[in-house]
Amino acid sequence: MKKGIIILAAATLGLAACNKEKKGAGGLLYTIHHSAGNEKIKEGDIVKMNFIQKNDKDSVLSSTFDSETPAVFPAQKKMYAGDMNDVLTLFGEGDSATFKVNLDTMALHSKQPKPEQFKNDKYITFTVKIEKVFKKKAGEADSTFNKRAQEFFQADYKATSEKKKAAEPAKLKAYLDDTKLETKTTASGLHYIIEKPGSAEKPALGDTVLIDYTGRVTKKGKDGKYKIFDTSDEKLAKAENEFKPGKPYGPQKMPVGGTIPGFTEALQLIGKGGKIKVIIPSNLGYGEQGAPQVGIMPFSPIAFDLEIKDIIKGKPAAAAPVQMPAPVVKK
Repeated sequence: MKKGIIILAAATLGLAACNKEKKGAGGLLYTIHHSAGNEKIKEGDIVKMNFIQKNDKDSVLSSTFDSETPAVFPAQKKMYAGDMNDVLTLFGEGDSATFKVNLDTMALHSKQPKPEQFKNDKYITFTVKIEKVFKKKAGEADSTFNKRAQEFFQADYKATSEKKKAAEPAKLKAYLDDTKLETKTTASGLHYIIEKPGSAEKPALGDTVLIDYTGRVTKKGKDGKYKIFDTSDEKLAKAENEFKPGKPYGPQKMPVGGTIPGFTEALQLIGKGGKIKVIIPSNLGYGEQGAPQVGIMPFSPIAFDLEIKDIIKGKPAAAAPVQMPAPVVKK
């Protein structure tokens, strides 16, 4: 019994020591949450890393966990003690940590002012997970190493993409179940609910529509809501803290056929005055690349509420010239 207590106490002390914030060169602060015990990162290694970047107000500025796209980069020579490249040498594959880079030290050595978004901050904070450290073999030529690294990370990207692709149907089902939407599905896979059919005449390719729209991601945020990535509704944008100064709000003109396929298909299901709710799978949307800059992840469905205010008819497409067979010359 006493032996069990001693082991438990030792494990608790080890965990506490691992999570203790330490001081590094150049005003660096760091905390190692988990050490896998692997060889530390060295200059020239290629690192695959997930991270969350924050300012002193604890506001998340970027996150590869949210974008589902880890950063892959070569570890470079440090410019000064305590810089981003220097701190990486404290970690190895499988490690997780939080570190704070001193912005005053960075400004001093770079002879540049603090970046605008950090002008009132002392630190830029990263919470990281080192997913992979690809190392050069002893005596290996640079060309061989680079070729081997390229092949590895290409295969890794492909395998990750296949997993994301395979997970999409579950994402779509989870969204439909959570929102309790009973949709119809077109042959292409577009899910839709026509809330108001509108006029009998529907827009066709080549027409221009005047529309109101709101697009949302189908993955819940930390607040339990489905975030807007774009909308023409200024009031809604402000209500959900998605207002973008300088962006034109109100009904927007869009050419039918000039958008992603799922959006184009949705527009042709209703007439003037019509309203439709659609869930667009990635093969009809932003595909394997997604649009991470606005929160649309690779292989992720997106949802739109659309209303056609007007249809501006375009010129009908010119008929293709008839191809006459070549004359047969008799001999």
